Amino acid sequence: MVSSASDNGWLRAMPWVFVLIWSTGFIVARYGMPHAPPMTFLAWRYALSIACFLPWIWLAKVAWPQSRQQWLHLGVLGVLMHAGYLGGVWAAVKAGMGSGLSALVVGLQPVLTAIWLSSTGGQVTRRQWAGLALGFTGLVLVVSRKFGAGGPGDTATWFNLSFAVIALFSITVGTLYQKRFVRPCDVRSANTVQLLAAFAVTLPLALLETEGMAWNGQLVGALAWSVLGLTLGGSSLLYLLIQRGAAASVSSLMYLVPPTTALIAWVLFAEPITAVTLAGTALTAVGVSLVVRPANT
Repeated sequence: MVSSASDNGWLRAMPWVFVLIWSTGFIVARYGMPHAPPMTFLAWRYALSIACFLPWIWLAKVAWPQSRQQWLHLGVLGVLMHAGYLGGVWAAVKAGMGSGLSALVVGLQPVLTAIWLSSTGGQVTRRQWAGLALGFTGLVLVVSRKFGAGGPGDTATWFNLSFAVIALFSITVGTLYQKRFVRPCDVRSANTVQLLAAFAVTLPLALLETEGMAWNGQLVGALAWSVLGLTLGGSSLLYLLIQRGAAASVSSLMYLVPPTTALIAWVLFAEPITAVTLAGTALTAVGVSLVVRPANT
């Protein structure tokens, strides 16, 4: 009875823990990107994450996916959720986009997910359309003020915005793909298969980069947290939440990521938080909440 209550408490806390961890991903990108090219950094991240998962799988005698089809689905998921999403975010930050703005763009993911799921069932409500409009308006408000403005690491351009949009669509399609095609299996082996696919896609791109890795304490720290906190922790939690049917809880909390990231970026990097930024972020948060809120509330 105690164990069951504890398990239920952990399941309820998982979305909140996930959001806290996920918010640090954009901050880590700002820490690491001045010292490394994005694809090379991510190739190291995937390789080290795989090196952590493999002994864990072997010692715990974790089962691997049983069918070739399941391996394929997990591989596609890895390309979307790791290579596409992370590659887009890291490339956007490397190209000069601030942590707060990149989080805000990707923060529209639950809106796109909810609209897609609703539209396939033919039940897109007026409230959801209003939420979509508000979220988009808030994003445009923030982005428009940052075009050509801000200092290094806090400027929006069509170039870095395109990378953030790639990340947005990758995580949206990845979430929908997992719900539709990926059957439940152990999170450790599932994550390892995804990372192998992401590494295979990212490594050739990394070999094309001419900038080297400037190894220092800041880069090592960013890489360590990326592996231990974000991949082993955050990505595993995301997989578990979707697998256990708590994706709605994640979506309803995901709109807390942009303001949390913006606050941390303001403290650490002095990324400006103007009245327009606050207004746009608030509009986006309200819009997302309208989209993902259950119809009977």
